[in-house]
Amino acid sequence: MPRAVYLLQAGLVVNAFGNGAAGPFLLLYLHDVRRIPLGLAGLAAALNAGTALLVALVAGSLSDRRGPRPTMIAGLACSAVAFALYPLVHEAWQAFPVAILAGTGGGTWLTGQSSLVAALTPPEVRHIAFAQQRVAANVGLGLGGFAGGLVVAVAQPETFTRLFLANAATFLVYGLVLLLLVPDPTHVPAPKPSALTYRVVLRDGTFIRFAALTFVFVFAVVSLLNSVFPVFARNQGGLTEDKIGLLFLLNSLLIVVFQLPIARALEGRRRMGGFALMGGLFALCWLLVLAGSATAPLLLIGAGIVAMSFGECLYDSIQGPLVSDLAPAEALGRYMAVSGFSWQLGFIVGPALGAFILGAEPYALWPLMAGICLLASLCALMLERRLPESARLTTRRGSPAAGARTARRRAAEPAAAARRRR
Repeated sequence: MPRAVYLLQAGLVVNAFGNGAAGPFLLLYLHDVRRIPLGLAGLAAALNAGTALLVALVAGSLSDRRGPRPTMIAGLACSAVAFALYPLVHEAWQAFPVAILAGTGGGTWLTGQSSLVAALTPPEVRHIAFAQQRVAANVGLGLGGFAGGLVVAVAQPETFTRLFLANAATFLVYGLVLLLLVPDPTHVPAPKPSALTYRVVLRDGTFIRFAALTFVFVFAVVSLLNSVFPVFARNQGGLTEDKIGLLFLLNSLLIVVFQLPIARALEGRRRMGGFALMGGLFALCWLLVLAGSATAPLLLIGAGIVAMSFGECLYDSIQGPLVSDLAPAEALGRYMAVSGFSWQLGFIVGPALGAFILGAEPYALWPLMAGICLLASLCALMLERRLPESARLTTRRGSPAAGARTARRRAAEPAAAARRRR
């Protein structure tokens, strides 16, 4: 892998530590510390994601026109300011403008990060780069989540203040790594006139279907794990804050250990088959979480987190590389932005809907989301026949055909795009 990729991942570890420490406890802070009603706290989280949703499209365009690295740096600066302001939030109305600023930063730097990893990495090792990015993130997220669980206490609001300020500092550190150590990609072609709008993306029916599938898994799984799950685990499962932090540490450690082996095991295998298996693991996780609220909460909920972790390993080995393979090189930023759009849309729907369901009937949320995951797995298998043949399997590293296959796919992109639109 290029040296710049390793430097990017190193900065990500630091930033992810701060996010892992602060992110899972943000809804808990707004609801249990500041006494903001759960529905309004969920709406603030949804507003964060909604802002990121719209900003991601602008960031994708900026990434294609100005480069992903400066786009990332601007987003990281916004996120740093937002988390520095969270300790000042005492009322529901104050949470909303801070959420908008946080969403602006997140939508910008996350879109730029995906584009930068794809642009810096050769296609034949791109699935390893995205898997390595996930490992780097989870080293930080796991240690951060564990540290956050040890530091914060609902009875001591100042512990949340220290946590949010530390997270703001990690955004600044990540920005300095990008500014001083990571160069701009030198091999990205100039955008063609036909790639200067989002119409080239929206006309790609196969990609839009895959983005919709991503949205379903994000809103039904990822967004809930990082928002309402800690509330349920504490209030219905009876777990203390330190045990919740321990579960997040377990999640991250499993991903750190198994992400790269799973990425290598997927080489030469069907991507949509892996996505379907992922949906089954996510469904199993939520059913175990539900069972854990009645008996042996730490054991059963912990088993659910194990299933979740293996599902996340599959997701990160498949999703980013497949988007890169479907995207024309000159429109990579826009494809990544629409992929990020589906991610952020999931974070709008998930926390808002999940918080309201949790408030009304907490035990109904998890079987509902498990059923959605299983339905999405069937949709993944149905989508496989629409994928270009060259994108159906994960590329094998070192395969002589890998470079030739990429070249053939690029040469055949106009005809393939026409087929996918049909």
